[in-house]
Amino acid sequence: MADTWLTSLITETPQEGFELAVTLSRRGVKYTQPNTEVLHKLRSEYAENASGLTAASQVVAINFQTVAAANNYWRKSNSGCCQ
Repeated sequence: MADTWLTSLITETPQEGFELAVTLSRRGVKYTQPNTEVLHKLRSEYAENASGLTAASQVVAINFQTVAAANNYWRKSNSGCCQ
């Protein structure tokens, strides 16, 4: 992949972390299947498939775990919150 878009996993808030996790997941799919025509064709197959949607949610959750760990679970930035 030619463009460098991910310069850090550090985010200000858990919400931003979750959004980054979604982006990581989507870009992972796009990186794995770069043919957009095939991607759009396959979308209808998993869009209404509970197993496919669950698997997609699991990928987002794994990416969110990674981002959360990189951010020390936001403990440092939320001084009274989670220590």
